[in-house]
Amino acid sequence: MRGPEVTPVARAPAPPSFHVVTDDDVLSRPGFVETACALLRVGGSALALHVRGPRTPGGPLLALARSLVEAAGAEGSWLVVNDRVDVALAAGAAGVHLGERSLPVTEARRLLGARARVGASVHSARAGADAAREGADWIFAGTVYPTPSHPGLGARGAGFVAEVAAAAGGRPVLAIGGVTRPRIAEVMTAGASGVAVIRGVWDAADPLTAARGYLQELAGWTGRDRGA
Repeated sequence: MRGPEVTPVARAPAPPSFHVVTDDDVLSRPGFVETACALLRVGGSALALHVRGPRTPGGPLLALARSLVEAAGAEGSWLVVNDRVDVALAAGAAGVHLGERSLPVTEARRLLGARARVGASVHSARAGADAAREGADWIFAGTVYPTPSHPGLGARGAGFVAEVAAAAGGRPVLAIGGVTRPRIAEVMTAGASGVAVIRGVWDAADPLTAARGYLQELAGWTGRDRGA
């Protein structure tokens, strides 16, 4: 049986293996920008920082994204804005990450330009195939393990990562949802190209130490290391 037909994409290099995602609470914490800049220095080209704030107004979200764009570029990291294509465009971010209720990948790329980096979250293998066919540069597969970030979504397990990877036609698939450092081997073995986390970094006693741990573990699978 033939795999899904996907849109050829030669615009962007492979995405970083480690994606650190924010939420509204994280964005509002004192010292967020300073901590985020330090994470970018730690991660370098192996890290993508997602500015995500579903309830944060566009103005403050844009200000935060703009404050991080230059630092991300200097470190070779990717600064990604979640859902808000307008904010990503205005901030000059490396790209945008879309939820299943966001704009389609094709429409986001039309607005941002052909060279834009566009990712998508999916919660089914079929949605993974659709995202790949539309030309997503990377795909988040979740929720893999239980997580307070998405209490309404049942944990799917590493087998779900394998299903999405098989459906995605070779597009990079990153596991999200409760992915702790000890679970990295399981999701990478299942076919993930990397992982995305919120609480694994932001709720750690020392976010920088937590990020280094993830990066060092991932380097054993990807060869991309900036966490020493």
